[in-house]
Amino acid sequence: MDRIINVLKEAGIGEYSVLQVKERTAELFFVKKQLDTRRIKDIEKYFVTVFRTDEKDGQKLKAQTEAMLLSSMSDDEMIKALKDAYFAAKFAMNPYYEAPSPVAAPLIEKKGALAEEEPEKSAGVMAEALFAADCREDAFVNSAEVFISKKRIRVVTSEGTDVSWTDAKASGEYVVQAKEPEDVEMYKSFAYTELETEALNTQVSGMLDFVRDRARAERILKSGSYDLILTGENAAEIFRYYGARSSAQLLYPHYSTWSVGDDVQGETTGERLNITMRASAPYSSEGIPMHDRKLLENGVMLMAHGANRFCRYLGVEPTGDYRKLSCDNEGAMSFEEMKKVPCLWAVTFSDFQMDIFSGHFGGEIRLAYLIEDGKMTPVTGGSVNGSIIEAQKDIAFSTDRFRCEEYEGPYAIKLKGISVAGE
Repeated sequence: MDRIINVLKEAGIGEYSVLQVKERTAELFFVKKQLDTRRIKDIEKYFVTVFRTDEKDGQKLKAQTEAMLLSSMSDDEMIKALKDAYFAAKFAMNPYYEAPSPVAAPLIEKKGALAEEEPEKSAGVMAEALFAADCREDAFVNSAEVFISKKRIRVVTSEGTDVSWTDAKASGEYVVQAKEPEDVEMYKSFAYTELETEALNTQVSGMLDFVRDRARAERILKSGSYDLILTGENAAEIFRYYGARSSAQLLYPHYSTWSVGDDVQGETTGERLNITMRASAPYSSEGIPMHDRKLLENGVMLMAHGANRFCRYLGVEPTGDYRKLSCDNEGAMSFEEMKKVPCLWAVTFSDFQMDIFSGHFGGEIRLAYLIEDGKMTPVTGGSVNGSIIEAQKDIAFSTDRFRCEEYEGPYAIKLKGISVAGE
């Protein structure tokens, strides 16, 4: 860090922000239950943002560009990289904005087993939880990868900010397979900020059920309008719309027409939305202090959020970039009760996405359950095409809860009258 600050001065760069990331990772790769490869890596990187100010036609301008530095680089290599970044900045000028207010604070250490244990041990614990569910004859885990990351992060700026904290993450992916009556595979990823062994075991067990049913699924889904149930990560994808539409990055260029105080849910016959932006770290990558902030209360937008530049443009407090939100609605019925009336529970898609600009969501169905007359039939084929702008007036939430890296909230949501194209 001292070397970088010295070479920044030598390069004649007066305003900067340095993000230091020291990371230790443990990676396990499995073929079925057999450990195939094991890797331990220690990485240290420095992401240096350099700022350049200028004036044109009486208007003060500012730009920022980034260079990545490694401790193995010589001073001359560092200076060249920084000067190249500073030179490039003059081609990306924007209206001027103030830097974040300086903050200096001692190291904040994350607590919990994942943050405190060595990554190698945590990787073994998560791998054991993953394969504990792989004990059946009709489906199995074909392959798996488990990653554990422990980080120490520090932000130092020319304005006087000097903050640091530790973080940890467990993530990975796996493929489940069933061979009868059709040979099919399904892919699944996971990411947790705690050592969520029970959650991972439950997820794998569920995926083994799903791939078994996918092998038996029928192509009988007809085109029409359905009450649609979305669960887990698919439900989380829907709520991404609200976080994006209230971000300063979309509000400033008018990609989003929302503003603080707006009823963004509109007229409703169901539950009113309550959403909170969750701080997944004590500071942003710019060194802005972060804490949980209420975003929507009874469908009304309470704040705009985002990186320093766009918040300054809007004239609001810089909050830092949030990656996680929670839906605070508690729901009125369990997931099992939701499934007691005719509906379509869409479980997996080839690529389920929410368009944050139009509010449309959809994807091609790999596995869904058609629920009619008290019977649940696994189906495949067809696609979902809906609009959250229309569907949000009557969302139903399950009392069952779900948590992953970027979402906390109801495990299931039900949306009425969603268009489905059948086979």
